[in-house]
Amino acid sequence: QVQLVESGGGLVQPGGSLRLSCAASKTRFNIYGVGWYRQAPGKQRELVAGITSGGSTSYPDSVKGRFTISRDNTKNTVYLQMNSLRPDDTAVYYCNTPWRWGDPDPGAYWGQGTQVTVSS
Repeated sequence: QVQLVESGGGLVQPGGSLRLSCAASKTRFNIYGVGWYRQAPGKQRELVAGITSGGSTSYPDSVKGRFTISRDNTKNTVYLQMNSLRPDDTAVYYCNTPWRWGDPDPGAYWGQGTQVTVSS
């Protein structure tokens, strides 16, 4: 069992930044890949960033160059730095593990989600 707790969401103006955190309860969390997903009302869930245990990262075109995923294995935490936020980034953001490169299906464990609202 892995418990994931997201934090860092909130209300931000267009063009602003937020950093989300995903803290894991499990030791040796560093051996797992982690994905950040988001789901907006009426839309399908989508992957916005993934990081492997080795630190390789993956992003869809919609966020490439604006979002950065990173991990601090000493703190069992994965981060999502979001810059140049737009209103269409508004969604509930979830972290997920184990995330596997190239696997369209998410892993078994989800956090509770954190709301990100981009609005003026």
